[in-house]
Amino acid sequence: MFREFHTGRFPDRNPLVTHFSTFSELSAYMDRLGLFRMDLTLGRMEAFWAVRGQPDIPVVHVVGTNGKGSTAAFLTSLARAHGQKVGTFTSPHFVTPRERIQVNRRMLSEQAWLELANEAMTVPGAEDLTYFEFQTCLAMLAFERAGVDLAVMEAGLGGRYDATNVFAPGLTLFTPIGMDHEKILGPTLSDIAGDKAGAIREGGVALTGPQEPEAMIRLQERAEAVRARLVYAVDAADPVDHVRLGLRGIHQTTNARLALAGWRWFAAGRSLRTDHDTERFGLESAFLPGRFQSVNLDGREIILDGAHNAHALVALNAAIRAEGVRPGKLVFACLRDKNLTDMLPLIRTLTEGPILVPAMHGERAADNRAIAAAIGGRASASESLQAALDAEPELSGPTLVCGSLYLLAEFYILNPRFLTA
Repeated sequence: MFREFHTGRFPDRNPLVTHFSTFSELSAYMDRLGLFRMDLTLGRMEAFWAVRGQPDIPVVHVVGTNGKGSTAAFLTSLARAHGQKVGTFTSPHFVTPRERIQVNRRMLSEQAWLELANEAMTVPGAEDLTYFEFQTCLAMLAFERAGVDLAVMEAGLGGRYDATNVFAPGLTLFTPIGMDHEKILGPTLSDIAGDKAGAIREGGVALTGPQEPEAMIRLQERAEAVRARLVYAVDAADPVDHVRLGLRGIHQTTNARLALAGWRWFAAGRSLRTDHDTERFGLESAFLPGRFQSVNLDGREIILDGAHNAHALVALNAAIRAEGVRPGKLVFACLRDKNLTDMLPLIRTLTEGPILVPAMHGERAADNRAIAAAIGGRASASESLQAALDAEPELSGPTLVCGSLYLLAEFYILNPRFLTA
């Protein structure tokens, strides 16, 4: 996985690269973009599309803290089940950036990425785009080329100034908003929700799942301020508790219901036929790696979950208890910019067995020994993810791997076959 951005100023750039001959060249270019620092404005994106001209594609924008990827996956699956051609843009990726842009749940070829990148670089100002902005532009160019009926765009860090917010979506879906990226979005839940609420467009429509009171107030305030309509998913879609969802975990019923509400609203606005049997099939066939995903690795059950903040760990804990799962051991790691203090009591309740903290690579990786010391008791540092997976093989119960999408990325690099359904 490439590095994410931090706040700060961009250094001066030397736009020497205007054409890519190989995917390796393109990857190296994007990797260099990942080293620059983030500037939370929409100016570069607006300038790019003012010159290029925006594609005439219906957009559904998915915003929130946790559950964005799952909601996007459910919505994509629902639309596809009803015969729609769907472009989906998500982040981050695990093994290759090609995972981020998919048409009908298939990654684009390396050649397609090259063609799209070279097309983008012909637009003045493209060389100034950030890593995430550049890929957002490639996604919309790809969806235009493919002639999709719907573009499902998952927001990255925030909402108001997120690169995906430049496309004037016809519908915005809000997944649960919680504490994350406090150093960038603000120290309180109200601050974070205020930034994400900025994605609600003038006169637009937003659908929301359950929210904490502080977050709901900010959504309501924003909707009122811009004369938008805020609709609650519980009023727009039936419960999905009776459906065997493609993504496991009791918390996925919330994401699936929001996606179902979004699909029904989208379908009604475009006079598309929708029916309960096809909706059920769409929800049952959804897939996204790293969301309470159970895999068999050499005869051992491994559960992979991307929970990387306290809000997500609460949901993971509930999923484990609801399904009667008793992990024999936990493999946990996190990035150093995460609020470990809030996660500590939740980490300890995920298993009654040992907690192994492997060393991770990258400039944002936290010291695994310090994490293990903070957890205390049953926790110990491990030299690598593989060493942690191999430790104490005699334990009964599955091994739970969580805490960081970067940690899951290391697993998928070792075992890429589990990235697809």
